[in-house]
Amino acid sequence: MTRKAASRGHPRSRAILLTLATCSTLAMAVPSYADDATDIMKRMSGYMADQKNFSFDFNSSIEVVTREGQKVQFDSSGDIAVARPNMLRAHRKGGYTDIELVDDGKTLTLLGKNVNKYAQMDVPGSIDQTIEQLRGKLNAELPGADLILADPNAAMMEDVFDAKHIGLGVIDGVECEHLAFRTTETDWQIWVRTGDTPVPCKLVITSKGVGQAPQYSLELKNFKTNVAFAPDAFSFKPPQDSEKVDFPKLPHLDEVPQGTTGASK
Repeated sequence: MTRKAASRGHPRSRAILLTLATCSTLAMAVPSYADDATDIMKRMSGYMADQKNFSFDFNSSIEVVTREGQKVQFDSSGDIAVARPNMLRAHRKGGYTDIELVDDGKTLTLLGKNVNKYAQMDVPGSIDQTIEQLRGKLNAELPGADLILADPNAAMMEDVFDAKHIGLGVIDGVECEHLAFRTTETDWQIWVRTGDTPVPCKLVITSKGVGQAPQYSLELKNFKTNVAFAPDAFSFKPPQDSEKVDFPKLPHLDEVPQGTTGASK
């Protein structure tokens, strides 16, 4: 999920992770300890772009606002492996889908592991081009896709009119710089690890164009760099008795069950 996807009001963007504190209206200004939020983003972006072989695990939370106005959260977990410039592997498992994506630099494969069906398409080029194909042709999003682009800062800071360095936060025991940004369509926050390895640890996107301002939350864990991937790490081998189908015939692979979407906009 990305900031742009959230702004479009796609069902996968209707995500929120609320705490008691965020349910309250605070009669105070949000603190901003320094005017360096954009500098921290540039540093994070540069660090991510410099990593050639890396991997991380993730947890994502998506909230759907039903037609009755009830907020229902759906959680998934997975992992992503990247070998620049053109190889990618990702796995996401939730309560309703179990999907794997494999890009060997020439062919993109989507496998519905829970239905044992897969579809393929040619994607010669970079990881950026693969992500563009996913969005444009398949209307699909890779969790945290903007963070693994060649220039995350350019993608994420587009249309930002307000940037704040809120202060420090701790994500899964890791001290992070807490940043907040605004566009006309979304508010989004990111937590970036302090020190010499400024990797993103958490991303929260709030969609202002969808009723009740639902959010999408992505937490990144176990970030590893200079990974020595096995020679076949990005090769796809069809599972036994699996069926190859066209993408339109690939069963529902969204993060929320069918029939739950169609929320207020």
